[in-house]
Amino acid sequence: MTVTNPAIGSARAAEEPSTTERRSRNPFKRFWPQYVAVAPFYILFLVFGMFPLIFSIWLSFNDWDGMGQMKFVGLAQYRFLITDSRFWLAVGNTFLIWIMSTIPMLFLALVIAFLLHTNIRAKGFYRVAFFIPNVTSAVAMAIVFGSIFSNSFGIINSFLNWLHLSQVPWLSNPWGIKVVIAVMVIWRWTGYNSIIYLAGLQAVSTELYEAARVDGANNWHIFSRITIPMLRPVILFTVITSTVGGLSLFTEPQVLFGNTSNIGGPADGGLTIVLYQYYQAFNQFDFGYGAAIAWALFIIAVVFAIINWRLVSEREVDGQKVFKVSRKQRAAHASAEPTEVAAK
Repeated sequence: MTVTNPAIGSARAAEEPSTTERRSRNPFKRFWPQYVAVAPFYILFLVFGMFPLIFSIWLSFNDWDGMGQMKFVGLAQYRFLITDSRFWLAVGNTFLIWIMSTIPMLFLALVIAFLLHTNIRAKGFYRVAFFIPNVTSAVAMAIVFGSIFSNSFGIINSFLNWLHLSQVPWLSNPWGIKVVIAVMVIWRWTGYNSIIYLAGLQAVSTELYEAARVDGANNWHIFSRITIPMLRPVILFTVITSTVGGLSLFTEPQVLFGNTSNIGGPADGGLTIVLYQYYQAFNQFDFGYGAAIAWALFIIAVVFAIINWRLVSEREVDGQKVFKVSRKQRAAHASAEPTEVAAK
């Protein structure tokens, strides 16, 4: 007969780790199928995302033509960037095109979303029709718009001739080039932003609109005092994405004018920051300066994204105040109804 000392057994139990502790010590062995499942994404991100990002930082401090040996130049690329007049011309063109396209685009998108949110027929058809330009090939779109705004045989100038008006050199005048590119951006992205606004409108309670109708508000009051304040987060999202997209504009001017020495068109009217970066890196084979331009663009985009976020977020406070006043009015109106019923 074997007698077990309880003290010895309890000591062994204290020394031996539990099953949960053993599992916690080897989390990789326990969850290795999950790690293997998500590993391809992280491997691809490291190879095609993180490595090029880090390498571009290092490349911006070197002089390299893509074939020979790198030559470390320190901050020379950035010093030249500050004094490069063509770079600042590209920055000015980018901001002008961004202003000319973003403000009308977001306003039209908001109006279209508000109209689609009302009771109209064939809503699905209009949603698809407005979204089609976004999935259309940008290259094909640029070719079509180049033909429409052609100086000699374009539809726009033919229409101006029919009205006995003088032709406009759309693709040979710096301002005409900016107008053409801005129209292309508006045509392509208005439907996309209107669908985003429509999704935000569908999340707004219909009771707000019904209460406003009862209080005698017209469509403009509903649009300006209910719709816009309630869509502040969505508007902030579209403003930031439009800012980043506008500052990284490339396809439209590149297809319009091709890979020539005058890559931005006559007088560099369509030269944008990304187009200038592409020209320096892949036409002039100055990859170090191209990387410096890319990081300068990154800093500009971050600064303007923060500015836009601050502006919209500050206005959001006013929007909340408007909403609270409207809610108090609605509560007062609701409390007044039983009194009126009792008096009757």
